[in-house]
Amino acid sequence: MARFRTYNRRNILIIVIVIILSTMLLTGRLVYLMIFKSEDYGARARVLHERERPIKAKRGSIYDINGVEIATNKPVCTISVIHSQIKDPERVIKVLSDELGLSEENVRKRVEKPSSIERIKSNVNKEIADAIREYKLEGVMVDEDYKRYYPFDSLASKVIGFTGSDNQGVIGLEVKYEDYLKGINGTILTLTTAYGVEIENAAEDRIEPQPGNDLYISLDVNIQKYAEQAAYKVLEAKSADNVKLIVMNPQDGKIYAMVNAPEFNLNDPYTLINEIAEDYLGETLSSEKLNDLLNGMWRNACISDTYEPGSAFKIVTATAALEEKVLELEDRFFCPGYKRVEDRIIRCHKAGGHGSQDFVEGIKNSCNPVFMEIGARVGATKTYEYYKKLGLFNRTGVDIPGEANSIMHKLDIIGAVELATMSFGQSFQITPLQLLTAASAIVNGGTLVTPHFGLEIKAPDGRIVKTLDYKTKSDVVSKETSETMKELLEAVVSDGTGRRAYLPGFRVGGKTATSEKLPRRNGKYISSFIGFAPADDPQVIAIVLIDEPVGIYYGGTIAAPVIGELFDNILPYMGIEEKYTEKDLEEYQVGRFSVPDFVGKTRQEVKDL
Repeated sequence: MARFRTYNRRNILIIVIVIILSTMLLTGRLVYLMIFKSEDYGARARVLHERERPIKAKRGSIYDINGVEIATNKPVCTISVIHSQIKDPERVIKVLSDELGLSEENVRKRVEKPSSIERIKSNVNKEIADAIREYKLEGVMVDEDYKRYYPFDSLASKVIGFTGSDNQGVIGLEVKYEDYLKGINGTILTLTTAYGVEIENAAEDRIEPQPGNDLYISLDVNIQKYAEQAAYKVLEAKSADNVKLIVMNPQDGKIYAMVNAPEFNLNDPYTLINEIAEDYLGETLSSEKLNDLLNGMWRNACISDTYEPGSAFKIVTATAALEEKVLELEDRFFCPGYKRVEDRIIRCHKAGGHGSQDFVEGIKNSCNPVFMEIGARVGATKTYEYYKKLGLFNRTGVDIPGEANSIMHKLDIIGAVELATMSFGQSFQITPLQLLTAASAIVNGGTLVTPHFGLEIKAPDGRIVKTLDYKTKSDVVSKETSETMKELLEAVVSDGTGRRAYLPGFRVGGKTATSEKLPRRNGKYISSFIGFAPADDPQVIAIVLIDEPVGIYYGGTIAAPVIGELFDNILPYMGIEEKYTEKDLEEYQVGRFSVPDFVGKTRQEVKDL
């Protein structure tokens, strides 16, 4: 009996201990849940009883150098459905498919999907969205939104870029400055039951969106229009594949215009332009092929494509020779129409040759044998030193995505033949912008600038958020050489291969080029011209490339006039005044407004007059 009582007391003690421990564990768990996990479970409860809908932030605008808005926003709407609130799904499907122009099958999949919220369509015109609101369909949400809009359609399309359906930048400046332009989205919070049904008369909680900042750039809408006008004119006249044209301030690198003709419509960026679409008429394009074509259409060839610069590169060769003091302007050369280099005969563009000439005549004639000779004087090692100084081994750093770099020989494999061809711009490749940047340093007194568009970032209230600055490198060329090169290149325009860019009253310098595309002897060329003005104090520099012109393809004949026409329009616009020489006043009869007498004149005489 005593043993039984002892056993019973032991069991009771064990039970009591278990109860105490259990109570302690439960109390500890309760304390943990109520104190340490309260925020977590509170958040879970809010998620269960709240539905979240985004409010898109208004994207910042893009303005040109004069404050003209070139990228802005239009109010649109997003249409969504909430499965648990739909009372009449068939009516919802019918109305949305009719109003939004979508197939009933497509709408049905979304309406019948048991998700908390399902987007039907974004970027819906406000008029259509208002019409859908009028139906007062239960379970259908119409939220305010923004769609990117470009007032000038195709103007500078491959520079500005565009945004996708999510309002994020896809190409160009839109993606480069995404972090400044995008803003911060807001939110609408709606109370619901545990089953996801909105509670009637429950107040919505709204977190307002923060609009993006505005971007101010150096592009000038008027200069861009003039540049596109000149580019399209020669594109059509020469049935060329494309035309590239860049206009820049050589003193600080501000880019005023960048043309990639043909351009595309920024408000309809996923539709192929006619120049591409006409090659695939009647074909059904795969999504992969279509994407390839679109990417090609969006490609900014001014910065993404490399080419052999041809004779325009003689600017760099002459600069290196003058800097190394292996060349005097009075040095004489003889051109029989070719030059033998080792076992190769490399020809001049003039079959019969230029005969005896000094260097000034050689650059005006764009004579290949002259430049092969001075290239050999400089030598490969020194040549590459000047390429490096002028930034030709590096990307320029322009603020647009997709910039390519140059393609150069390795120094240790450059022989006499390679050096000879390099001297007049063959056997290596650079981008048009790289050449324009190097030429800017040569004519601006020796400062290598960073070409750019971005100037300032401003808040919606006009407050400056950030002033953008760019690297420069001084003394890459001596001021003495720079002055000499300006004089030489002005002579090329006034009395050389670039004379078709000559403008009475304006001092223009420049250099022509005609590059044969690879593979050689395929009959395809790039005609180009690089020009600057005023020649004594350059305020603008421009380069044009006409890709695969039909018929006459010489740069001096078809490319120089493009820059001449461009400068004729933009120099007065930029406030650069005419200063006529005595020769101009006499030859072009400046100030005399009488109509010449064409009676009895031949066609050529009339043309000359």
